Amino acid sequence: MKPEVAVSSMPPLDGRAVMPDTGNSPFALLDAIPYSLLALVARAAAFTVFWRAGTSKLSDWNATLNLFEYEYRVPLLPPDLAAYLAAGLELGGSVLILSGLLTRVSALVLTGMVAVIQLTVYPMAWPDHLQWLAFLLLLIARGGGRWSLDALFPFLFLRLRSRRLS
Repeated sequence: MKPEVAVSSMPPLDGRAVMPDTGNSPFALLDAIPYSLLALVARAAAFTVFWRAGTSKLSDWNATLNLFEYEYRVPLLPPDLAAYLAAGLELGGSVLILSGLLTRVSALVLTGMVAVIQLTVYPMAWPDHLQWLAFLLLLIARGGGRWSLDALFPFLFLRLRSRRLS
């Protein structure tokens, strides 16, 4: 009698993809979805949320400044600085995340912004913020996936380095 071997559902730490042994599971096809596809969907979702927020701020800057001064009242920052920071983070962060460049850092920064919004501006909007955190935390934890610029740059860096050494 052969001893049973426990199979971990965690991916290996060296970044290699391992297909789970799902046998006859009805979820076998779902288990085979590559993380890169899930990350691409999460990146597109993050882009949509934050790009729309940033462009709406730019569409009427005077209204944006009024909102930051009289409604949002972000602590510790002057309203005009908070407005510029929010618009810049939303637009810049969303483009970085969609392209998969500095994905984890960008998602972490936007998560901090969501925390500030949740704690100081719109505490009753937690259902929306919880959805945003779902895809942002996935990107922070696992990165942008293979279909991202983050995955491309280490390869290019190593290739350039090997050319210099030869």
